[in-house]
Amino acid sequence: MMQRLLASVPTGLWIGGEQREGSARFEVVDPSSGEVLTTVADASAADGVAALDAAAAVQADWAATPPRERGEILRAVFEAITARADDIATVMTLEMGKVFTESQREVAYGAEFFRWFAEEAVRIGGRYAPSPAGGGRIVVTKAPVGPCLAITPWNFPLAMGTRKIGPALAAGNTIVVKPAQETPLTMLLLAQLMDEAGLPKGVLSVLPTSDPGALTTALLDDGRIRKLTFTGSTGVGRALAKQASDQLLRLSLELGGNAPFVVFDDADLDAAVDGAIQAKMRNGGEACTAANRFHVANAVRAEFTDKLVKRMREFTLGRGLDPAATLGPLVSAKQLAIVQDLVADAVSRGATVALGGDAPGGPGHFYPATVLTDVPADARILREEVFGPVAPIAGFDTEDEAVAAANATEYGLAAYIYTRSLDRALRVAETVESGMVGVNRGVISDPAAPFGGVKQSGFGREGGFEGIEEYLETKYIALPG
Repeated sequence: MMQRLLASVPTGLWIGGEQREGSARFEVVDPSSGEVLTTVADASAADGVAALDAAAAVQADWAATPPRERGEILRAVFEAITARADDIATVMTLEMGKVFTESQREVAYGAEFFRWFAEEAVRIGGRYAPSPAGGGRIVVTKAPVGPCLAITPWNFPLAMGTRKIGPALAAGNTIVVKPAQETPLTMLLLAQLMDEAGLPKGVLSVLPTSDPGALTTALLDDGRIRKLTFTGSTGVGRALAKQASDQLLRLSLELGGNAPFVVFDDADLDAAVDGAIQAKMRNGGEACTAANRFHVANAVRAEFTDKLVKRMREFTLGRGLDPAATLGPLVSAKQLAIVQDLVADAVSRGATVALGGDAPGGPGHFYPATVLTDVPADARILREEVFGPVAPIAGFDTEDEAVAAANATEYGLAAYIYTRSLDRALRVAETVESGMVGVNRGVISDPAAPFGGVKQSGFGREGGFEGIEEYLETKYIALPG
């Protein structure tokens, strides 16, 4: 059954609404076993230009398509994803490694971006006003930016794509998507479903590649791409921003995170632990919004740590499709090495391993749920994104110390606060340097809310009313009085 499902997933380049073979192919590997699942076509710079040719050819027609019609197509895609939810979740688990229930949750979350932006497509507005000085009228309209390039990461193979494709298409733009090399199958399957749901040929292309530098350079230097949206590391985001500046492209960059999870001494500790599990272990810790470091008031730190260790001990490592597994492998050997290195560094500086801390070895890139205590301020794990199931805990005594510790990072994507005091919650939320703050909540992602960060976590927002504005240009029309 699994092989039959994989055989039904496109493995060619998706250009102009159909599959095309590339000049080469590369392997897609199951991170739980190291076995090759299949091979996919490997896009070259020339393939990128062909995809952009297809996008440019239909840009004007798609922009002129009535918003209601665009919205109805997006709604049909939402229905198609929902109908094939288990198939998509299975493919995602096979290529990325997350447990099946996590993949199911991502499918539901990712589909919601199509439903949300299907509704936003008909709400693109403008304004009319008399000129304050008299003698004229001000008309403001919104127009699509034009062909877009979306570069998506491996950790959420569906949702990071739908969060970009949904608003781009709702606004009237065509789009070329470059999925992560580790996880191209989910996006190729989505392209097939969108074609079946009635999306016009050429509006969406999907280009897997083992040479992203050559492909993206060809697209960015072409001159016809007008918007770049990227989710990934800060280092790659900086490089892409420099490239995009030559063409003065519109940019949305959702980059690295180092989310603090702050527990004050008046917090409901059971609720805080529940939130910690959600914020840390969602997606096996491989999430940009994952709680990266736990700053816990010293008065309650021992109790919080004991409760967290008890809950983390309940996670069972295993292959993502194994019903008994609650924690799958990391995506690659490289990612496993990063996690191991950060834990080893913390321990070498004085941190104590309260749980886990050793990879089991054998096939697959597995790492257990891990808790580190007494983590010193100079440990790299408090400054660098761990992207794995590791919870480092450090203490504080005062609110000012907690805020200072939370802000002691170049990143500013997400933060979490647990306290019973509304005054403190608002005061700290307003002071923490972060684009998103969860107050007594461990999961903050919502298609109806603006997602994005500050500082080195990037700029631009995805989702919410704000999300579609990233794909629209503002035009001012001056009329006589």
